[in-house]
Amino acid sequence: MTTSELTEQRLIGESNAIGEVLEQVSLLAAIARPILVVGERGTGKELIAHRLHYLSPRWQNPFITINCASLNEALLETELFGHEAGAFTGAQRRHHGRFERADGGTLFLDEVATMSDRLQEKLLRVIEYGEFERVGGQQPIRVNVRLVCATHEHLPARVAAGTFRADLLDRLAFDVITLPPLRARQDDILLLAHFFANNLAAELGHIGFSGFSATVMQQLQQHAWPGNVRELRNVIERSVYRYGQPDQPLDRLCINPFSSPWRPERAVETTPTVKIPVNWLAHMAEYERHLLAELLQAARFNQRMAAQMVGLSYDQLRGLIKKHGLSTRPPEMSNN
Repeated sequence: MTTSELTEQRLIGESNAIGEVLEQVSLLAAIARPILVVGERGTGKELIAHRLHYLSPRWQNPFITINCASLNEALLETELFGHEAGAFTGAQRRHHGRFERADGGTLFLDEVATMSDRLQEKLLRVIEYGEFERVGGQQPIRVNVRLVCATHEHLPARVAAGTFRADLLDRLAFDVITLPPLRARQDDILLLAHFFANNLAAELGHIGFSGFSATVMQQLQQHAWPGNVRELRNVIERSVYRYGQPDQPLDRLCINPFSSPWRPERAVETTPTVKIPVNWLAHMAEYERHLLAELLQAARFNQRMAAQMVGLSYDQLRGLIKKHGLSTRPPEMSNN
């Protein structure tokens, strides 16, 4: 990676919140263990993965990335593990997957929570044994890859709901880096805003950036920034280019690019027709029974876990189970 690319990838901030994260990253960089990076969208999860790699002894080896949410299960499998020629229709030659290409370096899996259960199992095997087979292959391939995964999901809740493997989470979470949202980094907002404004001013050929007016600085500090640093960058760059007066302090922010007097009117919503059941109490009881059955299924019939998932006490949940006469054992056990 060139010096200019490294500059683009650096994390900017002087707040205590981001300082603690950077200190944690520095300590973890030398340890070749799987790391989980969590945070809201736009907080810089991929930048953290870059930093972990380039501060590690692997920094001269490949840094490979893939967004797990951008591909369906079959494509993601071949992109991660590769495939042999003839493995499926159209596979005319061998394809080396991301794990092979990242050998000796770091593989960054973004949006790891979207992986199917089958691919989660294959990923777990690579972590545990350091080997895998290409799709359509029979020979194990050994790799030495440092895995960094990211998600905006709360994975322990996904485990409780049965949509993410508990054993995989145990292996991924050697340590967890949690990125603070921009609203928790008030000291960094103006610092980042000036950085983005100066960069765009240079791109536009301006001599320099003339700064922000007091009103704009107040707006920057008061906005909630649901899109975090990514949103801030877009707002600043959009505002600088639209303002068009490089010799004057920027005194107008364009936060919402959809704001326009010519914006199409929202379609008029019609009131839906609601069919009221004749026996209301029986209908509600059946609906409650249905929800309770789904809850037990999601908790894998662990009643204490099920109660915690919906904020009930164990005794309250037991009372509902008894009320509706539901089985507390999985169907396969009930049939024995």
